[in-house]
Amino acid sequence: MLLAYPFRVLVPRRAAPEVATSTAVALLLLAGAIGLVPASVVIALAAGAGATLAGVRLSRLAGRRRADPSPRTAGVLLDAAVVTAGLTAVVLPLADVGSTVAVLIGSLVVAALSGLGLHRLPGRTRASAGVRLRRSVESSGPAVGLALAGWLLLPRAVLPGSTRLVVALALGGLGMAALNAFAGPRRRSGAEVCRGGVLLTLGGLVLLAALPTEPVGPAALLAVPPLVFGMLLVAVGAADAADSEPAEPVAAAWPRAVLPAAMLLLAAGVHLAAGRAPDRTSVVLALAAVPSLVLRDLLRAGGTSTTERRAAHRRRAGGAVRHRHAAPARWPGRSEPPAAPAQHYSGRAVDPATPSGVGPAWATDDGAAWSALNRRPVPAGGGGPGDRAALLDALAAIGDVPAPTGALLLVDLHGTEGVGPTAREDMLAEAVHRARAVIAPDDLVTGCTSAGFAVVTAAGPMLAYALGTRLLTALSPPYRLGGAVLRVQTSIGLAEVSGAGPADVLRQAELARRRAVQLGRDRVEWYDAFLEEQLVRRLDLERELPGAVARGELDLVYQPVVDLADGQPVGAEALLRWRSPVLGTVLPAELLPVAEDLDLIGELEWWVLDRACRQLSDWSAGVRELWMAVNITTRELTTPDFVQRAAAVLAAYGVPPERLVVEVSEPRVAGDLSTVVARLAGLRSLGVRTALDDFRAEHASLAQLRRLPIDLLKVGPELVGARPDGQPPLIDVVVNVGERLGVEIVAEELESSAQVDGARRGGCRYGQGFALARPATAERVEAYFEEFPSASR
Repeated sequence: MLLAYPFRVLVPRRAAPEVATSTAVALLLLAGAIGLVPASVVIALAAGAGATLAGVRLSRLAGRRRADPSPRTAGVLLDAAVVTAGLTAVVLPLADVGSTVAVLIGSLVVAALSGLGLHRLPGRTRASAGVRLRRSVESSGPAVGLALAGWLLLPRAVLPGSTRLVVALALGGLGMAALNAFAGPRRRSGAEVCRGGVLLTLGGLVLLAALPTEPVGPAALLAVPPLVFGMLLVAVGAADAADSEPAEPVAAAWPRAVLPAAMLLLAAGVHLAAGRAPDRTSVVLALAAVPSLVLRDLLRAGGTSTTERRAAHRRRAGGAVRHRHAAPARWPGRSEPPAAPAQHYSGRAVDPATPSGVGPAWATDDGAAWSALNRRPVPAGGGGPGDRAALLDALAAIGDVPAPTGALLLVDLHGTEGVGPTAREDMLAEAVHRARAVIAPDDLVTGCTSAGFAVVTAAGPMLAYALGTRLLTALSPPYRLGGAVLRVQTSIGLAEVSGAGPADVLRQAELARRRAVQLGRDRVEWYDAFLEEQLVRRLDLERELPGAVARGELDLVYQPVVDLADGQPVGAEALLRWRSPVLGTVLPAELLPVAEDLDLIGELEWWVLDRACRQLSDWSAGVRELWMAVNITTRELTTPDFVQRAAAVLAAYGVPPERLVVEVSEPRVAGDLSTVVARLAGLRSLGVRTALDDFRAEHASLAQLRRLPIDLLKVGPELVGARPDGQPPLIDVVVNVGERLGVEIVAEELESSAQVDGARRGGCRYGQGFALARPATAERVEAYFEEFPSASR
């Protein structure tokens, strides 16, 4: 992954020689790994090929006639650097002074020539001392992680402890510097690609010096990929820097965060798989990453970037100064601004949504934006047109600095629906006053409506999350308004400002806020890409599910239930599938929660009951006496006319009532136990059999089992196997209780022969699961039944 990612930033033009060379190098590595070619020969041939191609590319760059001599000088120096790197590997078997000394001398020459070449290369950028310090601190933690991975992976047999540690630290520093080049804000610029290539080349030389070709020849081949690909990247990056305009600064955060962690996990896995315990150096390296993480957030929150933030604020606010005489916006429904506590506060519109349909429409006019960014008191606004610009300007101001840090917190207050508009506004003014007491002086509070507000902070992610928890604590106490006490819940969505555009940050924070609402409120949720995938998937389900029954997109599959004593099928369970042409096949675990939220669960369950009874009628035409189990939620079971409607469906298809089994989930029964008992008793009076699904062998479950009129009890495989504490399986207890109550036990989700044997030994009469029969269409289940002509109830 570390070597594959740089090629994703390259322009594919004229790449055929590079592709051919890379293919040849890969074949040489394969031959060396299996012992067909000596390792020293593989290293010499691969390095020679890479240096030759890179040298040709760079010599062409040096030979161009230009008004500016800098690219030609850079080409000459970089050409000399890659040729030196190639010669170092080629003459390695012939060196009389020792391979390690020869490689170290070559590495020093390559580093000197490359440094001079990069200095003369167009397109390089210079950062301030504060930015360089912050970047170094942010990179030190992942660099230590890469060094720890190198320490664990480097062979102990041929490297002394001190040498191994020095090599590991060198590889960690070079690897992290290369990642910063390939994933930094200027990662698409030729200068950064060239710099990353130089660092990879030096990393390959370090490995070449540390891993001798004898007696561990195959291990030395690890130096070939970074050495060869690094030289190729030097040539490609230098050519692009000389020909192309500077790239837009767009950082890619995930490689710098993911790749070091992935390398460390891989190294730890290999280390533990070899049966080696962590040594003292490993522990010290692991602990060495902690101070850098703390110092990173301290620098982000401190004054290192204060000057840059203020300059960025002035640049972003410069466009608003022309409108600073605009009339101040007012609170909706009021002629006067609210009390003093909210005077540092700019608002958002009450009702409209953003054009994209995700997130609120933030409201502050341009004059309020200018005042807010310069920390001047303004009246709390809320209804002015074009107000969303203030929040976006504040986010863009943070994102303007070379290494942006900061966060947006969207705060939603719940529980104000039953109060009047005046009391709601007073409550929001008090909420803003409480928020002002816990945020930093430079933080911006904006966007007030009947729902909440936003906080823009320049703090790092960890400090921003801590700020979110402080806001939760500050906003949770009751609000006393006009003699009344109002209690609210708070949901906060947090999104980082790290290279993303202001609109994207706002959308991400809104998605995180929605997730906090879904998970129960009174919490802070952090945006991540997986969260967005989940929420987008949820929105797609909510959009497509209405009308699925009418469009004929629902389907049933059937999983046979088997008598464990003789292996004969005795029935089947109907399982719902949604065959959506847009979303593919959707399973009940994902489908049913959305249906409940959309109040469509009744429509779906009655469709399932109708279709299952129709199929059962077809199966009952012969000599078989099979039952059909249908899952019903307690929400639908407790409707007043459920028993009568079930009787009507049975009569419509001429199905004997005893052939139908209505299953209800045990965890949901306790919410309305008395009504569930009454409905189950009504079904049994018709002759319909009842079952309790997802049974848990807990005290409360066993206690309420006596009250439930059921015929079948379905238990999971966790009750069949042995418990971690060495006690016998709980299935023995469940079976004894079932025998006393006259209830048959069905073991479900059996996925192995061992679980089937355990259920049989435990006394379960019936079994169901992949180990016995998989869910299938009606036709395939019928064919399965044909294998058991004597199947009966």
